[in-house]
Amino acid sequence: MSVRILVVEDEPQIADFLVRGLTEEGYTVGHESDGRAASLRLQFESWDLVLLDWWLPGEEGIQILQRFRSRDRSTPVLFLTARDGIAERVSGLDAGADDYLTKPFAFEELLARVRVLLRRPGQSDSLQLRYQDIQIDLAKQTATRDGIGLDLTAKEISLLSFFLRHPERVLTRTRIYEAVWDENYDGLSNTLEVHIKELRRKLEKHGARVIQTRRGQGYILDGSGVNGQS
Repeated sequence: MSVRILVVEDEPQIADFLVRGLTEEGYTVGHESDGRAASLRLQFESWDLVLLDWWLPGEEGIQILQRFRSRDRSTPVLFLTARDGIAERVSGLDAGADDYLTKPFAFEELLARVRVLLRRPGQSDSLQLRYQDIQIDLAKQTATRDGIGLDLTAKEISLLSFFLRHPERVLTRTRIYEAVWDENYDGLSNTLEVHIKELRRKLEKHGARVIQTRRGQGYILDGSGVNGQS
């Protein structure tokens, strides 16, 4: 799992554009088009960033934001709206938004604002994952081993992040596949095995094997020196 972003947007084309684009950048993305459903997900799930539309069925974005801020003062919220008046911007910021982007917008600008919000003091600390000499900066989507940069794809970053969040625990293929690919594992696809092989190759250029195979169980991130089954 990588940085978790909740997109709250009811316009299908914009929502699809955001979800696909952010997923391709390596983020883990959730989506809600209804205000009340979004409020529930904000209440019961943990997110690193929220992209929130103003106009929504069920409940307006500013009401969602005010309620969210009453219990969470730290998670960044970026308002996405067609309202471009100064009064509306002030209202959104006063309600607790961290930034404001007016539709239509360029995806590159959105990404830049997302990166800035994720890098802010306090927020970026929680986006650093480390196990022994392996480290990932989720805000920058970069990984290193022994201080050396790793040339990982977005999906490899997500896969390694999931291992780093669950070190020294056996993870089944089903659990990994559903968490990283957000799809049900059919037991037939070799997608996971291909990605594990390539991730191992890149990690092992700079150190010993740490992603071990547990036959009949799954995989484990274990750098204790006790070799698993390859």
